[in-house]
Amino acid sequence: MPIFRHRTVSLLSKTTGPMTVSPAEKPTIPIPGRVMRLGLGPIAVLVAAICLLPVVAVLVAALTGSFDTWRHLMATVLPGYALNTLLLCASVAVGAAALGTAAAWLVTMTRFPGVRIFEVLLALPLAFPAYVLAYAYTSFLSHSGPVQSGLRGMMGWGPAGYWFPDVRSLPGAAIMLILVLYPYVYLLARASFLQQSASAFLAARALGRGPWYAFWAVSLPMARPAIAGGVLLAVMETLADFGTVAHFGVQTLATGIYQSWFSMGDRTAAAQLAFCLMTVALFVTLLDRQNRGRARHNNTGKRFETLSPMPLRGWRAAGAIALCAVPVTLGFVLPVIVLAQMAVGSGQDVTSPRYLHFIGNSLILAGLAALLTMAGAMALRFHARFQAGRGPRAMVEIARLGYAVPGGVIAVGLLVPAAGLDNALDAWMRANFGLSTGLLLTGSIGLMLLAYLVRFSAAALGALDGGLAPVPRSIDLVARTLGAGVPRTIWRVHLPIMAPSVLTGALIVFVDVMKELPATLILRPFNFDTLAVQAFRLASDERLAGAAVPSLVIVAIGLLPVVLVLRTMSLRGRA
Repeated sequence: MPIFRHRTVSLLSKTTGPMTVSPAEKPTIPIPGRVMRLGLGPIAVLVAAICLLPVVAVLVAALTGSFDTWRHLMATVLPGYALNTLLLCASVAVGAAALGTAAAWLVTMTRFPGVRIFEVLLALPLAFPAYVLAYAYTSFLSHSGPVQSGLRGMMGWGPAGYWFPDVRSLPGAAIMLILVLYPYVYLLARASFLQQSASAFLAARALGRGPWYAFWAVSLPMARPAIAGGVLLAVMETLADFGTVAHFGVQTLATGIYQSWFSMGDRTAAAQLAFCLMTVALFVTLLDRQNRGRARHNNTGKRFETLSPMPLRGWRAAGAIALCAVPVTLGFVLPVIVLAQMAVGSGQDVTSPRYLHFIGNSLILAGLAALLTMAGAMALRFHARFQAGRGPRAMVEIARLGYAVPGGVIAVGLLVPAAGLDNALDAWMRANFGLSTGLLLTGSIGLMLLAYLVRFSAAALGALDGGLAPVPRSIDLVARTLGAGVPRTIWRVHLPIMAPSVLTGALIVFVDVMKELPATLILRPFNFDTLAVQAFRLASDERLAGAAVPSLVIVAIGLLPVVLVLRTMSLRGRA
């Protein structure tokens, strides 16, 4: 029997259950040679290098470009871009945290009429891309829309004799983003509330404190890491958003990148703006990591006690229903109704060959990206599990950085080296063979798939982490002791257990790619349009009725992972 060297192995105790260790002390099972022969090592290195490439390329392009461009940006548009971006992120962070946490507490810790229905409905706005919601409300609240037309009819106002707030503004963009991003906070906070033991809460109640004081002093601080995680996701999505702010005319760093690249043809300015946006995103991520690293969370009791939900009656029940109904109505029900009405009279036929081509392009891209991203994430995760050392863990963390880098930044970061490689190859072929290779990487589907790999590897790794968490490392040792190699251990032991998590991760990546706009706009090949691009193009031409058709298809597909996540949480809540 072969002898394997390892530092520490955490075995399952028959009496006390799994041993808990800190991430820094988490045992590894090094298997030298086997991993490399399996091919996980080279694949993991390649995936980490691809994820790091856009960051390095943007940094090099920004620092080696003309500083005259940088000084011009500082003197003209950069302060406004930065201020709008920070205001938007702060507004979304506060709004999503307040709305998501309040809704999660109400449906988890209280009981009122319709609470079981609201548990599901509150997560449905997550299926909406923010720019689709923006299209719906632009039509609904416009001068010729039903709201202003109805007000003019009831009040007898003239066409220009009244004031109405303009939805196409920074506050309007913030509201759109809050309505579609608060489910991140809601889902994570609800999961945290479900996992909390009632011991500390009941202790506060026994000391004479009311239920709301116990919530503020006990339950809310215990759920803070989950809430902070949801807020971080919302802020990252806000930084990466392009469609909403572009449609509303809000000048942010994301819109500046696209305008510099395509409208002005200034690659240096685009790279330097991308560097600024990337710096803000990485700063937010590092700040969150540092904040969590200082936190210490202890068990709330020796045994888990379930907290009985508080029944609400009278005005309290009515208030809970109203608080839960408002985001569902504004974030899902009303936009669906508005888009459906717009689609009926748009003249767009979703079954026409042209639209079937858009749908086919979207499905092909999303399917290939989901397969590629999950394969890369599995190589990284299993390499870190079976191979000792800081290197494999560092590669996983590098891959996670992609979620903190907006799609427009990734696109610019990949285009810069791809264009350089294409030009060098073309020049070499012309000099030696008199042939022109043209652009092999730039403007190709392959480069788009690499961008999606960088952007969504963190989501895939998060799903895999959840699937591997219940698998103790002692099982790996048992499989190895029985003569199973690394490939067979993965195939026969890990994958059957992780199958739901792998499917969940693949579906999340699939739908995220369907909704991704900035990277697709910048990297797509000529005459290769997707549903997201078609919706954006029609909305840019103020053809909002036409944009409703592809938008509804994107929303319908986006419901799949939301329903899957809700089903998983429902099963855990009943367990």
